[in-house]
Amino acid sequence: MTQDMKAVIEGLLFAAGEEGLSLKELSDITGLSKHQVEQLIHELRVDAKQMGRGIQIVKVAQVYQMATLPEHSPYFEKLAQAPTRSQLSRAALETLAIIAYRQPITRMEIEEIRGVKSERVIQVLQRKGLIRETGRAEGAGRPILYGTTREFLDYFGLNHIDELPPADSIFTWQEWEEERQDLFRRLGVESAEPEFGEAADELGEETGDFGKETDEAERVEL
Repeated sequence: MTQDMKAVIEGLLFAAGEEGLSLKELSDITGLSKHQVEQLIHELRVDAKQMGRGIQIVKVAQVYQMATLPEHSPYFEKLAQAPTRSQLSRAALETLAIIAYRQPITRMEIEEIRGVKSERVIQVLQRKGLIRETGRAEGAGRPILYGTTREFLDYFGLNHIDELPPADSIFTWQEWEEERQDLFRRLGVESAEPEFGEAADELGEETGDFGKETDEAERVEL
């Protein structure tokens, strides 16, 4: 029974992703006491260390979450910089645009705008160094806030975030007008037609249709 519940807790933390789960949430879901949950998490930590696994359970802001090992960071950096993973998918670009114009913003707010789950896309953008955690919002659960990074500015050739063009000017191709307008409505901005320049052309070549919400949004192209 103990081994089964350890597996359940590990699975719950994996499914919760970076949002993690509090001790009370784990207790409520599993039906175990807080003390029992703490004991099982301790055993999971010991198991992971003894087995030399590449993941660990950490406690951040009173929630438990799965995380990689800090000593492996050089490999994750190489993964993010690999040539085959340098391009942004349509889903990643859409999420990045929302974060850039609405930062600081929570994952839930991003998902409300996009209309689809965005956890994996956010993880990709973090791995590429384009976004970072900027703090935690007030309120229940204190969700993580996201913002752009210096690497984001370098990626788009900007000196400062204030140099971003108006949100409604990123894409102007008529064949994508309906989808573009829908995204802007969800972003709460009015549409206009100013020119964006070469950066938009380059992004368009990499990403294809912008804002089209399909299953591909959950199969992030790395």
